[in-house]
Amino acid sequence: MSDWELVIGLEVHAELATRTKIFCACPNQFGDEPNRNICPVCLGLPGSLPVLNRQVVELAIRLGEALHCTVQNSIFHRKNYFYPDMPKDYQVSQYDQPIDLGGWLELPSGARIGITRAHMEEDTGKSTHLGGDGRIHGASASLVDYNRAGVPLLEIVSEPEIRSADEARSYVSELRAILVAAGVSDAKMEEGSMRVDANVSIRTRGSDTFGTRCEIKNLNSVRSVGRAIEYEERRHIELLEAGERIRQETRHWDEGDGRTHTLRVKEDADDYRYFPEPDLVPVEPSPEWLKSARAALPLLPAERRVRLAGPAGVTATDNAVVITVERAMDEIALAAIAAGGVPDRVLVHIEHNLAVEGGENIDPQALAALTRLEVAGGLTATQAKVVLAELVAGGGHGDPAAIAAARGFEAMDASALEAAVEAAIAADPDAWAKFCAGEQKAAGALVGAVMKTTKGQADGKAVTALLQRRRG
Repeated sequence: MSDWELVIGLEVHAELATRTKIFCACPNQFGDEPNRNICPVCLGLPGSLPVLNRQVVELAIRLGEALHCTVQNSIFHRKNYFYPDMPKDYQVSQYDQPIDLGGWLELPSGARIGITRAHMEEDTGKSTHLGGDGRIHGASASLVDYNRAGVPLLEIVSEPEIRSADEARSYVSELRAILVAAGVSDAKMEEGSMRVDANVSIRTRGSDTFGTRCEIKNLNSVRSVGRAIEYEERRHIELLEAGERIRQETRHWDEGDGRTHTLRVKEDADDYRYFPEPDLVPVEPSPEWLKSARAALPLLPAERRVRLAGPAGVTATDNAVVITVERAMDEIALAAIAAGGVPDRVLVHIEHNLAVEGGENIDPQALAALTRLEVAGGLTATQAKVVLAELVAGGGHGDPAAIAAARGFEAMDASALEAAVEAAIAADPDAWAKFCAGEQKAAGALVGAVMKTTKGQADGKAVTALLQRRRG
């Protein structure tokens, strides 16, 4: 694979967090009884006319500002295609004059991915195919739920600058975090309110010419995005190395068999016969509106990583910082550090020990006190984890020192610890011999024996240090 370069562009569809649909007053609500939230407008009945939802424009502006786009005057177009889940036989979308143009998104790694555009459009209905494998081919019947028809969408299109499946996963996760932080969408991929289409191609490494791309439709989890791209990369390389040609097409990802399958030969833009929507006027947001939307933006994930990195004494790309912000626990981390908590232990606990139900309720003061106890030698890492679990079980509040005392946790006497280490060496001379010969893994058996003997009271790091000193 080193002779080939992977080229990925992503199209993300995000349903907007509005109370009503984009062109009518029907509720924008997931999970209701089928065909309950419908009216003549979203069913496309003759004589019905659309009225643009102002909040849709507000959220589109907000996302444009969050992605560093140029927010411009825009118009709607009709995108013509024929499928039962689109009752008008066309979709109202935006074509060559989208509301958000250009821009970029910064990944946790520090890399920037260009944003081509983001445009407003309406969602389609949802088809359910009965029989077969759940797809239209081989189905005995199909049902259509129009509750989703007319739900407002933003389609966010990246530049083809993503170069690996891992980078694609990171892009989707970061964009999702921005959508949620900005209040644009709940971005619940499991409910279909955020869906990803991946355009994948391969070219010879060092070439500046794009290969033939294939589009993988409707990926509904970050995991699926990565797996589908990895499979498609292998498929393209195998075809090219066998002397075969890549056919431009749209493909479906099957999570069950871990493969993509042909849906249809890819249409070009001309196939959709775009033309301006005659029933809607141009969207021309005022400078005051743009300024107001910009001012309403909260701190975004990249800014929050930088804010946390300083007090934590690490870089904004540090994995613990990235995870803490992803879990929206950076305010807790900052408060704990400000209360005298030891920064690296605060981040370690958030990353590893607070990824549980109720972990987000931890009192920063209690977390700070716990880390001070640890560093002072009053608790081992294992004991600290137990105390933290009890704090979480109690709603996040409590006195770590009192909990430790109630459980009988106290620092081991140095002589007692040395005696336990000597006993472990005597009990397992083979592990000791391997450790002395340079096998670091052998230390695990000896440390484990000491921890067992002391019932977790020993500090693993202190045990390792004693073993190394004993070895000389």
